Amino acid sequence: MKASLFDQEMENDFDLLKEKVISCRHCDLSQTRNNVIFGEGNRNAPIMIIGEAPGRDEDLQGRPFVGKSGQLLDKILEVCGFSRQQHLFISNIVKCRPPDNRIPTPAEAAVCMPWLINQIELINPGIMILLGATALKYMAGADYKITRDRGKWITCQGKLTMPVYHPAALLRDPSLKRDTWEDFKKIVSKYRETYDPHHYSAHV
Repeated sequence: MKASLFDQEMENDFDLLKEKVISCRHCDLSQTRNNVIFGEGNRNAPIMIIGEAPGRDEDLQGRPFVGKSGQLLDKILEVCGFSRQQHLFISNIVKCRPPDNRIPTPAEAAVCMPWLINQIELINPGIMILLGATALKYMAGADYKITRDRGKWITCQGKLTMPVYHPAALLRDPSLKRDTWEDFKKIVSKYRETYDPHHYSAHV
């Protein structure tokens, strides 16, 4: 997505970008949010995780992926040997909670995506992980389908990218956990190949 309803200038300073995002009033989600969820993790992270949108817990706490889905995600990352502080930066397609946790509208995504693209350019991850159908749609295009394309390496924003099921889907359907674990094993292998051949995980 190249354009926004607002011509936001690309920011080359991480802290200034955060200030701009936190003060954003460009769509109606700003009227109902408690907190803007800018993202969290290592500003120079080798891996960037992109989800759909903040939920209730995230909106209240001001942090990404802290509810049940986030707790499951942290367990997956832990067994991979990854931590938010060292290996990851976690963000979303939109940075304010849609009411009732609904899917972000195309208009909301169009306004918010330039912030995310700016984050990607500043962080410059070598690997990106897309959590679920919404992240895949807005990052890769509507022709991609999570059930068909999960576990396959694709390219988004010039980055090596792996779509996987959203942790919320695993909570609804635990049978998806096996496929998701296979996908994350590929990510660990790619991380070792690209960054650290000695990266430790007791499970991969």
